[in-house]
Amino acid sequence: MAFHKKEEFSLKEQSLAAIAKALSHPARIAILNVLAKKNQCICNEIVEVLPLAQSTVSQHLKELRNAGLINGEVDGSRSCYCINWKAFEKFNNEFNSLFEKLKEVNTKCC
Repeated sequence: MAFHKKEEFSLKEQSLAAIAKALSHPARIAILNVLAKKNQCICNEIVEVLPLAQSTVSQHLKELRNAGLINGEVDGSRSCYCINWKAFEKFNNEFNSLFEKLKEVNTKCC
């Protein structure tokens, strides 16, 4: 039986990895671009713009929402989503901090 050792890593490392994983699919990047342009979007509008089935778009929205990158509200049969800018700012700061630390350590590397 396989054991996950994710708990062995810091919460910051786990958080960065979870967000990076959520951003690792081109469809999710496209969804974020659509949301950024409209500032708020209904799921069906996203489906109309992307070459994906509604169920596939819903699954990608779920991954983005689980990572905290988007917020969503259900209004009857419609679901409205928008970007969680606070989460993006936190991710950006932590990722930049990681890169700076890596650069400092590896300045003498080939």
